[in-house]
Amino acid sequence: MSEPSLHAPPSADEVQAALSAALAPLELAVTDDSHLHAGHAGALEGRHFSVRLVSARFEGLSRLARHRLVYDALASWMQNGIHALALTTLTPTEASRSAP
Repeated sequence: MSEPSLHAPPSADEVQAALSAALAPLELAVTDDSHLHAGHAGALEGRHFSVRLVSARFEGLSRLARHRLVYDALASWMQNGIHALALTTLTPTEASRSAP
């Protein structure tokens, strides 16, 4: 994987690759929602993403601790490139309970 550019916002594929490398997800879906925020002041500051991530790394962690792991994995873009993340972070057990 190439080094993230500090001057360009990441693509959904780049976010997915960074999260995959850091958190070994069992399930991962990254959606670029930036088009939904056109005209919003934050749209100029970076991209908006929705992330659903299921990882055994989340076992025993609070929602805040899980989100910190995600932010750490995306640290190179959090100050410049990503404006907003909508996160759903689940353990495998939680994901199996919410499955249809």
